[in-house]
Amino acid sequence: MDLNSKNRAFLFDMNGTMIDDMHFHTRAWFKVLNDLGAGLTLEQTKLHMYGKAEEMFDRIFGAGKFSDAELREIILNKEKAYQEVFRPYLKLINGLGAFLQKAKAAGIGLAIGTAAPKTNVDYVLDGLQLHSLFPVIVGAEDVTTSKPDPEVFLTAAAQLKVAPENCVVFEDSPKGVEAAMRGGMKAVVITTFHEAEDFAHLDNVLVTVKDYTDPLLDSLFD
Repeated sequence: MDLNSKNRAFLFDMNGTMIDDMHFHTRAWFKVLNDLGAGLTLEQTKLHMYGKAEEMFDRIFGAGKFSDAELREIILNKEKAYQEVFRPYLKLINGLGAFLQKAKAAGIGLAIGTAAPKTNVDYVLDGLQLHSLFPVIVGAEDVTTSKPDPEVFLTAAAQLKVAPENCVVFEDSPKGVEAAMRGGMKAVVITTFHEAEDFAHLDNVLVTVKDYTDPLLDSLFD
């Protein structure tokens, strides 16, 4: 695809796209879900990891298996365990700091569109002192339906006042790239959690890279 279109906003998923933490989430959810009787393999757990946690529980156990209060406690305890284990490894994916500064200098709007709850968004942005770079943050509590529904990215674009066709979404998940496609947006794939072939069925992918040091990303600024 032509990378030289007018890109006025960059919308970032967070987990696996800004920080390389998805394997930590997988192991944490694997333990939690199987302690509750899910009987999942690690790979099956990985395939369920998209959208809000509450939606994941509905997919695995069926709707209504746990009360809202029970789910809040389960999710909160899981997030606390993940944060404690991941804290020593909390850093941006290689090259992202410089990439964000370049985008800001170029006048490109920046937003985060994630299925993560606020507790995890603040954990990352406070820990890495990134709040000032992102005027728009759309998380799990801000949408009705999560990825692959495009609501999270369309909401972020609307708050930035940028048309969807002028947005590029950065994602590590096929469901996230599908959400971008359904919202009329192009996408850049970061291969921290999935292989390039996992995105072969999606025709909105501009480029697939390992991290933000890849020179292919320079074309997004042309």
